[in-house]
Amino acid sequence: MFIYSPSISASTIHSNHQPINFQIELLHWKDVNQIIPKNSVFTVIDVETGKSFDVQRRAGSHHADVQPLTRKDTKVMKEIYHGHWSWRRRAILILAENRLLAASMHGMPHGAGALENGFPGHFCIHFAGSTTHRTERSDLSHQLMIMKAAGKIDDYLAGANPFQVADALLVFIKNGDKGLIHKVALTEKKNLKKQINKIDKIETLRWNRKDSIEDGANDLTITVPVELQMYIKESGRVNTKTSFQLVRISPLSPWKINIDDLISIINETQKEEKKK
Repeated sequence: MFIYSPSISASTIHSNHQPINFQIELLHWKDVNQIIPKNSVFTVIDVETGKSFDVQRRAGSHHADVQPLTRKDTKVMKEIYHGHWSWRRRAILILAENRLLAASMHGMPHGAGALENGFPGHFCIHFAGSTTHRTERSDLSHQLMIMKAAGKIDDYLAGANPFQVADALLVFIKNGDKGLIHKVALTEKKNLKKQINKIDKIETLRWNRKDSIEDGANDLTITVPVELQMYIKESGRVNTKTSFQLVRISPLSPWKINIDDLISIINETQKEEKKK
């Protein structure tokens, strides 16, 4: 049994024998690849819930392709994903060789699997510098969750430009991470938490946007146009264009995003569906 407290950056994990003291490490994939070679067994700890399960690395050259070790481990992993397999990324910690490494996983079985564990395939774990097999490019959703696991997400958002913050918000929505959404979202309504809860209706999300060539280093407001492809619960597929309004109180302050236009799209879509 492992006990993880996500509120601290240096934790104590209790093994069957004695506590292990450590610092969370943010390591590049080329280094992690040596720590968890193929066929090695290690522990995955979900940052949000603290639940843990064991896995075995089976393959993967740009990231780790892994499988839950036993049926019990598969059961715990599915509980972390609320009983449904999902492509959503989650911040995790890897416990291997008495070291704790920041990482990100998705929860969708795919491809081949070799263990008798009740898991139909394998899933992927990414680290800093990891890329996908198909594109050989870094996956932003994974990289932001890795920063969350490492305790670095606040630093990233504090130094991010408005376009990076817009992408971050959309990643947080795509991953269903309300805590991270709260870090960057603004509303003119009275209750931000209530507005964020409405975003739960977005089940899938893709987007396109273009960077501005303007410097904007001293601007306090900026508009970022985006094209959204969403699937909204009880409404279906929605393709639309909108603009995010970003603000900050000084050139040294982090950017925040007004989510009211996005909420309006969700509300209007549901109203139209009820008329049918």
